[in-house]
Amino acid sequence: MNIKVDNKYSDLIDSFKTVTGWHKARVKCAVSTTCAMCKLQTISFVKLAQGFEGQTKYESNHRRIQRFFAEFVIDRYLLARLIFSLLPHKPPYKLSLDRTNWKFGKTDINILMLSVCHKGVAMPLLWKMLPKRGNSNAEERKELLNEYIKLFGVTTISSFLGDREFIGEPWFEELIRHKVPFFIRIKENMKVKIPRKGTKRAFGLFNHLRTGQYYHIEGLVYLGKNLVYLSGIKTFNPATGKVEFVIIASLNKQDQALIDYKERWQIETMFKAMKSSGFNLEDTHLNNLDRLTTLIAVVAIAFVWAYLAGIDKHENISPIKVKKHGRRAYSFFK
Repeated sequence: MNIKVDNKYSDLIDSFKTVTGWHKARVKCAVSTTCAMCKLQTISFVKLAQGFEGQTKYESNHRRIQRFFAEFVIDRYLLARLIFSLLPHKPPYKLSLDRTNWKFGKTDINILMLSVCHKGVAMPLLWKMLPKRGNSNAEERKELLNEYIKLFGVTTISSFLGDREFIGEPWFEELIRHKVPFFIRIKENMKVKIPRKGTKRAFGLFNHLRTGQYYHIEGLVYLGKNLVYLSGIKTFNPATGKVEFVIIASLNKQDQALIDYKERWQIETMFKAMKSSGFNLEDTHLNNLDRLTTLIAVVAIAFVWAYLAGIDKHENISPIKVKKHGRRAYSFFK
């Protein structure tokens, strides 16, 4: 979609109408809230109401926002289709899975999110509110994966990226069953069974390397009952003064394992942009999971919309300067 900065409302209204089928008043409230978030960099209802354009009084805008989040739950499939339609490039996509969490009072807010990686930042697509502290389990991950496949198909996935939190036999089984190409970091002390050579700790397969050297294990190895490829690199962590290993399990395309896995961090950039470097999501006083889910949905749309506006400004109005080291002076999102 070709997004024009000077036509932000009508373009976004058209996108909402086409994908959601919502009535005009609801679409207008959602779009006004989205654009106010981009303009004011906040999720505060009081401040957002002041950011609505037009002649409507502040009090009326504030009530509209409150009703929107109190009475309406955005269908997650509709939202995913809307964001998917706005993505700035075509599939197949690199998907990244991660969690973000914070605490509001006595309430733990824990979000498992699936995103699309793109040029240094990830785009939020599907997520699940976890009513607990700590890591996700295999069933929660399966739910997100299967929702994505149901909506968009396996052929739209070029690779699936995850950190050491996202391991386990049932989870790997699900990825392999769907033939999803994946690059997932495993714990270096995990047991690995090598056909005709017995069982070893994963780091032992890469301990012979020099620091900074990478290596692909020839042939498939067993992680539990699952056959995967393993690739790894030996590193030195100056903060701890210890040698560490980055070991990646993959379904196929072993030569891409370490290259693709590097893009996983983009989802962490996205979380930072949604929180302290962008919309200050952690400032919300909402603790009802339904209302919080709706808030995150609007923040997700605002995030993607800000990024698209940044691309348009860069390409058509004022290009972002590139510094000597080859990186842009600031991001499309900023």
